[in-house]
Amino acid sequence: MNVPSHVTGPLPWPQWAHVPGETGASDADSDTLDMAKALVPSAFRGHVPARHPALRYGLALNDRGYFWEAQEVLEAVWAAAPQGGRERVLLRACIHIANANLRLRMQKSRSAARLFGDALAELRSLNSRKAATGGDGFVESFPVVALIAQLAAKLDRPSLSKADCIALGATVRS
Repeated sequence: MNVPSHVTGPLPWPQWAHVPGETGASDADSDTLDMAKALVPSAFRGHVPARHPALRYGLALNDRGYFWEAQEVLEAVWAAAPQGGRERVLLRACIHIANANLRLRMQKSRSAARLFGDALAELRSLNSRKAATGGDGFVESFPVVALIAQLAAKLDRPSLSKADCIALGATVRS
């Protein structure tokens, strides 16, 4: 898949946020998502760069409320991440969070809490693995400990609401 020649600057935002099962909901804006997915190589070597445009776009989609779309783009990045690498674990946690945010929008708070719990387990697993020193990888630039604390605080609440969505992109250091 190639990036269309007219994409020279920042990727456009989807025309709408897809919410599965919503009455009158349109299908996802696949053309826009395909542009982001086209930026993902077949495989990253060594690590996923923190500044990779598809990764940053996927995180920003989540933060702008395009939760389903964020999950789609982040899954493409995850599939190209090195097998057994720390980035795969962090990306899996981010995918769980985007999915949980979508469940909150759909008013499925128990499902969202389960997914936040899955993300928390992934992040705790990641935190227990040997960290690389320095580098420009996604894991090295991401505040895992802060996100663990945020997830734990959300899960300590008696119930979750739409207001409990978690942002991801703003937490990444450039």
